[in-house]
Amino acid sequence: MSGSIAQGTSQTHGNMHILHFVVRLPRRMEDVWPAVATPEGLAAWFTPADVLEPRLGGAVTLRGLGSGQVTAWDVDRVAEYTVADGGRIRFHLERAGENGSALRLTHEFQGETETEQRWRSRFERLIENIGPPRP
Repeated sequence: MSGSIAQGTSQTHGNMHILHFVVRLPRRMEDVWPAVATPEGLAAWFTPADVLEPRLGGAVTLRGLGSGQVTAWDVDRVAEYTVADGGRIRFHLERAGENGSALRLTHEFQGETETEQRWRSRFERLIENIGPPRP
């Protein structure tokens, strides 16, 4: 089983845009967690994290999106980054079956910098990077 990317949804409130995605992954939450919560993991599929203090209130700098702070942190479950030009990016992992997980993304941002297609491309890289299910 490979990963699958559910249709994204988007909402617009004035100049604020909100994208939601659910990505089903063939790996357990603890195996996916490093991809959303470490500089190496984020760089492999999303964007380099030049600074990432892995704790609530920690500093974060996501290349191309700006600096800010970690606004939610629950190990193996929730990593949320709020940065100057990138808005609020929330990764929420949930168990899906015995050896799978679901990654729920919520991205709130202003302007036209992000698109559903850009996120789909990133998620395709994520699925490639985490690899097939463990035997």
